[in-house]
Amino acid sequence: MKIPPFRWWWTAFVLVPSIAVYTIVLGTASLIGGLFDGSGRWAHRCAQWWGRSILWTSGVRIDRRGSLPPEGESCVFVANHSSIYDVPILFTALPRQLRIMAKAALVYVPFIGWHLYRSGHVLVNRKNPGAGIFKRMQRMARSGASLIVFPEASRTIDGTVKRFKGGIFLLAIENGLPIVPVSVSGSRIVMPKGRFMVCSATVQVTVHDAIPTKGLSREDARALAERVRAIVASAVPSGLDHADTAS
Repeated sequence: MKIPPFRWWWTAFVLVPSIAVYTIVLGTASLIGGLFDGSGRWAHRCAQWWGRSILWTSGVRIDRRGSLPPEGESCVFVANHSSIYDVPILFTALPRQLRIMAKAALVYVPFIGWHLYRSGHVLVNRKNPGAGIFKRMQRMARSGASLIVFPEASRTIDGTVKRFKGGIFLLAIENGLPIVPVSVSGSRIVMPKGRFMVCSATVQVTVHDAIPTKGLSREDARALAERVRAIVASAVPSGLDHADTAS
């Protein structure tokens, strides 16, 4: 497969300024709307517009396969992580009320951090996570929202789906939330880790059948993580991601 030529000039002089504008405008709209809507629904709608705007400007198209869980049914979407574009891709491909699990330190980042804090995302202090995560997930589930998690913890370099950490699966079991495996194929071509360049591409997002966690125990978390990883990896080609690209 031929990779499109580097488009550093487009990334530096068109895309980055555009994303900055989208972030400031929609971040401001999210914060203002959040004063009247404490559920986080308006804030997530702004986040969806933000993601779609970024994908449109970048020339990224989405081919989604599989069926989503019923609207209003909380679950944990578990996806592989190949690119910084995975968040806007999933916000666009999964038309549900979504929250992400992110580092608590992000609250200090202007607009993005403020949005995360005000709209009910699950913010984690990695040095001392504590029981607060469990309570935040309970609040999220009661609101009818779902969580997006990348259990590899960091972006892959070679396209291989790495080992999934078991913590989120333990939390899903404790909260009785079903796991929905999601495979993202092609996003690594858009913007891989360590490269300041964006290429147009069609990204395939495969939504697999939900896996119920009710009846599972804490001891089942590791096996569940391995099962979900195998399902996610089954729709992600090894090595270089496959995707239709355009210069």
